[in-house]
Amino acid sequence: METHVESARSSLDGVTAGLCVRLLGPLTIARDGVSLLLPASRKLRALFAYLALAPHAVGRSRLCELLWDVPNDPRGELRWCLSKLRGILDEPYRRRIETSGDTIAFDLSDVSIDATEIASAATEGIEPLAPERLRALSKMFVGDFLDGLEIDRSPHFNSWLIAQRRRFRACHTAILEHLVNNLPAESDEVSPYLEKWLELAPFDGRAHVALLTRLAQRGQIGACEEHLAAATQLFQSEDLDFGPVREAWRAIRGQQDAVLCARPAVPLVARQAPIVLADPDATTSRKASLAVMPFVEDAGGVRGGLADGLTHDIITRLAKLRDFFVIARGSVFALAEKNIAPEDAGRRLNVDYVAIGTVRNLPGRVIVTVELVEVRTARIVWTETFERKPDDIFVVLDDIGNSIVSSISAEIATVERNRAMLKAPNSLNAWEAYHRGLWHMYRFTRTENELAQQFFGMALKQDPTFARAYAGLSFTHWQNAFQRWGDREQESALAFESAGQSLLVDDHNPAAHWAMGRALWLRGEQDGSLLELERAVDLSPNFALGHYALSFVHSQSGDPKSAIGSSDHSRHLSPFDPLLFGMLGARAMSLARLGQFDEASEWALKAAARPNAHLVILAIAAHCLALAGRLDEAKTFAAAIRKTLPHYCADDFIGTFRFEPEAQALFRQGAKRIGLS
Repeated sequence: METHVESARSSLDGVTAGLCVRLLGPLTIARDGVSLLLPASRKLRALFAYLALAPHAVGRSRLCELLWDVPNDPRGELRWCLSKLRGILDEPYRRRIETSGDTIAFDLSDVSIDATEIASAATEGIEPLAPERLRALSKMFVGDFLDGLEIDRSPHFNSWLIAQRRRFRACHTAILEHLVNNLPAESDEVSPYLEKWLELAPFDGRAHVALLTRLAQRGQIGACEEHLAAATQLFQSEDLDFGPVREAWRAIRGQQDAVLCARPAVPLVARQAPIVLADPDATTSRKASLAVMPFVEDAGGVRGGLADGLTHDIITRLAKLRDFFVIARGSVFALAEKNIAPEDAGRRLNVDYVAIGTVRNLPGRVIVTVELVEVRTARIVWTETFERKPDDIFVVLDDIGNSIVSSISAEIATVERNRAMLKAPNSLNAWEAYHRGLWHMYRFTRTENELAQQFFGMALKQDPTFARAYAGLSFTHWQNAFQRWGDREQESALAFESAGQSLLVDDHNPAAHWAMGRALWLRGEQDGSLLELERAVDLSPNFALGHYALSFVHSQSGDPKSAIGSSDHSRHLSPFDPLLFGMLGARAMSLARLGQFDEASEWALKAAARPNAHLVILAIAAHCLALAGRLDEAKTFAAAIRKTLPHYCADDFIGTFRFEPEAQALFRQGAKRIGLS
């Protein structure tokens, strides 16, 4: 096959073997260290880059839509590009372009690609990387992603290109920040990284504080004052608050003056303690913070209409959860009006996470794609695409908004819990201690429950106004009472007391009403329990645990059909919830009360199969299977229960819950069939 590909004597930064691709900077492909002269077609280069980063095969129609506006023969042009790329990529015994049906994919698993290596490092986490690895990654950034490559009349590709440039610029910034923070302060190597960090993120307060700290360490106070004056004007030109940086500078200067007075003979470099950027909203329980940037219509990155409405709805719902600090709509929309990239906006706002998304309103379907990015590491924490038929566009957007809000909340909680687990207990602040408590609480064992109580107590000692920590503490006492790990009456009183403290601190927090509703259920006050739980979901319709708790109460002595609806809704909002076994178990008990024993047994088995399902869930499975006539399976669960509690019987099962008389008789019937009576 004739390819018209020639070689040129220039190599890619020391890579001398195999095929090597540079996407960060002008597109360059080299074989065995020798750069190849590519065809002049810009669309061929764009096609190569798009497929090189595509996570899966792409349809030909999508590629034609991406790169050709209205050509005479888009598929013919696509075939021409692919034939040229085969000549570049394929070798006699190695085909790298795969076509299956109407899709195209590249197999570049044996090809060195700078952008892929950067993306992989960001996904795995930049924070733990050694300085040597960070240096190597930093050297890969010889320019912007596909530097100099733009295509006229290809809005979909240009939108993708802008997103990729934004993504890799954020990765570069994160790498530079970690290099500056991890290299010895006195090293001359720090300055170039710091200067580049400021160039890429001129409104990142942490970069300015890092520069001021470094200059002060070297005694260059005049240079500090000059930089401070210039930076003040820069921030004012964008209507941004420079106060936190100024406060940090006062702390740096005050620390330096104090040290000079105390020990004038010791070199400043050896004395200077690190300065961190003060957060004006920070407390000992500093919450994670999030900015939801305005979603855009996928056609050329346009904002407005459905996209703006969805963004506003998501911000409102997340704020109602009160799980973390959410930047107000006005701030994020103001930055978007200035065409500030989302990751850059996240640094300007000094938040931990940024959510971004696109909306495509196509004939017969609506597609919403969302990403949650950790700002300081440029790591994509979560991404998802939601596709629905627009039978009723407002109902569809409401459903998608529910899923987005619940997913963002769950993913941030998971990241914060995992981060807290990696820190020494005596170094945790209130927010971290709370999430460490959640990690132990969701193990659902007596020992882990006791550890959770300790960490919730630690959080409350640091911040007595932490409503969620009181709710967590109430949950641990509730578990002690429910699972008979302690005196039920005493633990019920403690659960009620902690829930009351949570309400006193923040009556608008859905978790506080959730904790109170569960505590009232323990006390046998079902009407009051339901009122509190309904208040929780009224305050935040996306509060999955509130819907689950309603299902739990109704599954025993309320409306079983309502319980099934609440269970289904809680699982829709939080499909991977740590309490998923409870959601499934409540549905199983409701179906049993309705006489649908076969279906009840299936849902009970799903509940028991969850990795953190405790003994009460196994008991639900045993009773539902017995009622369905699946006695061998039921007896297996009964034996497992008796292995832990040799004298477990129907009275224990009935006493755990608050069933109405008919339900009690029903489950006693099941227990009798398998020897648990």
